[in-house]
Amino acid sequence: MAPVVPDAALGVTHLTGPVLVGDDEVRDEGWVVDGRMTYAPPVDRPVDAVLDGVVVPGLVDVHCHVGLDSGGAVDRELALKQAHQDRDAGTLLIRDAGSPTDTEFVHGVLDAPRLIRAGRFIARPKRYLRHYAREIEVDDLPRVMAEEARKGDGWVKIIADWIDRDAGDLTPLWPAKVLKQGIRAAHDEGARVTAHTFATESLDALIDGGIDCLEHGTGMTQEHMETAAELGIPVVPTLLQVENFPGFAAQGAERFPVYSARMSRMYARRKEQVQALHAAGVQLLVGTDAGGTIGHGVLPDEAALIVDAGIPAADVVAAASWRARAFLGVPSLGEGASADLVVYPTDPRIDIAALRSPAHVMLRGVRVAP
Repeated sequence: MAPVVPDAALGVTHLTGPVLVGDDEVRDEGWVVDGRMTYAPPVDRPVDAVLDGVVVPGLVDVHCHVGLDSGGAVDRELALKQAHQDRDAGTLLIRDAGSPTDTEFVHGVLDAPRLIRAGRFIARPKRYLRHYAREIEVDDLPRVMAEEARKGDGWVKIIADWIDRDAGDLTPLWPAKVLKQGIRAAHDEGARVTAHTFATESLDALIDGGIDCLEHGTGMTQEHMETAAELGIPVVPTLLQVENFPGFAAQGAERFPVYSARMSRMYARRKEQVQALHAAGVQLLVGTDAGGTIGHGVLPDEAALIVDAGIPAADVVAAASWRARAFLGVPSLGEGASADLVVYPTDPRIDIAALRSPAHVMLRGVRVAP
């Protein structure tokens, strides 16, 4: 069945361009006709609006938590408000990287960003933030990963490491054998798996187990980076979250000095870590980790931090738009695609700060912001 086209999308909009379709495809102009992209001037149809500027496929936040705040699950009204905050900043596609709220209802809200849900976080009891995760015992991991795969939209999210208060440092949550069984169980259900990981000690088991994406990746060594690049495993640096590491270190300094020192070291080399990932050929994706303690609508800030770390603005724009869409299997702005796009007065490939000032946000062919 074809997607519903909102009545407001019926009509013709001329995009004067340039239209950034992909790495090797930039069109001088384009048109939105009845909510969909075309690059042939419509015949016998009047133009209802003209939008001038640089046209970018709707931005993609690949690590976002709609339906989560610092206390855990939220009601539908707040979850939708969060989604709209992301939309108004130009984020029109979200991979929700775990939420305690059932946000499936967002699929039916036409003025909300498109949402790809990962079900609920999976962690062990007392080994993650309270009220966030589905807390299970080790032996239950394969069964629960299969269950969450069936609940989500093709993704499962696990917590691979967290502070062990008895050890006084970050340690893995899952034995390698069980982890591999869990990833296989999710794959058997047709889902891909991503993992929260700060620690170096978790990465061998994740990579050997067949992980599909890595969140944060602050503990990756050069060898891990080269392997991830070879296997096509992307990394989401979440630098807005890494900015919180000094606070985590300070909180644990007295009781957990080893943990505190590790978090401080990872913060101190955060820029070098991102540069090394890029140099190794690892695909970088852009994710804010919004939800919990980070507000929504901040993808332009995350993108700016990645550029500040030394990654070219053009690569970051690509990572935050058409490359992320390709990774998630969602069309960009090709012929006939849904008109999910953002128009900027200046080119964000030259100055990433342009992402903070969209002139027009169009979702499903309807101008929704600012």
